[in-house]
Amino acid sequence: MTKITLKSTKREDFGRKVKRLRKEGLIPANIFGKKIKSHALTVNAKEFDEVFKKAGETQLIDIDGKSVLISNIQIDPVTGNYLHIDFRQVDLTEKISAKVPVEVEGESPAEKQNLGTVVQQISEIEVEALPTDLPEKIIIDASTLIEVDQAIYVKDLKVDKKVTILTDLESIVVKVEPPTKEEVVEVPVPVEGEVPVEGATVEGEVPVEGGVATEAKPSESPKSE
Repeated sequence: MTKITLKSTKREDFGRKVKRLRKEGLIPANIFGKKIKSHALTVNAKEFDEVFKKAGETQLIDIDGKSVLISNIQIDPVTGNYLHIDFRQVDLTEKISAKVPVEVEGESPAEKQNLGTVVQQISEIEVEALPTDLPEKIIIDASTLIEVDQAIYVKDLKVDKKVTILTDLESIVVKVEPPTKEEVVEVPVPVEGEVPVEGATVEGEVPVEGGVATEAKPSESPKSE
């Protein structure tokens, strides 16, 4: 496996001053871990973007000789720019838990024949393994989904024996749902010659000023304090 590296610089700016860093194309970040003291740093936004595309949140990254995983990313909802990143330093000899993405590939025969639609209910699962054994992602072959109501459960996912799945094994990951039927609302056709009677009301409704009917409600006695 190719080593993924990312350069960093010690961060001296905090609070409102980090806005200046972002304008310079830098992202404020922290590294934390089980046996280390958290410390602040900055990384180049463009370099991090390339690293994130390769590593995701399950592949190890080398930052200044430290093995880390991307733990949390804050993104501006308007601009889409990175606001802050947390890196988790790991011990390569200790197992850790992490969330691994689940992707569906291929075409379902059931969907191809318009029998139903493949709906993915879980996009990631939690696993436990040594940092170097974490899978990059888990692939589901949609070509095995051939009939309506057929489902693939977490227990059906194929992972290395070095990986333990922590997510509920009985949870459905993907399922072929039947096609939805459009509800047809029938509009009643008035009988020829029928004239609405002035002042007539629908059962359960009372006439009010202006001709607007409202639902009749039982009177309420005031509650005693």
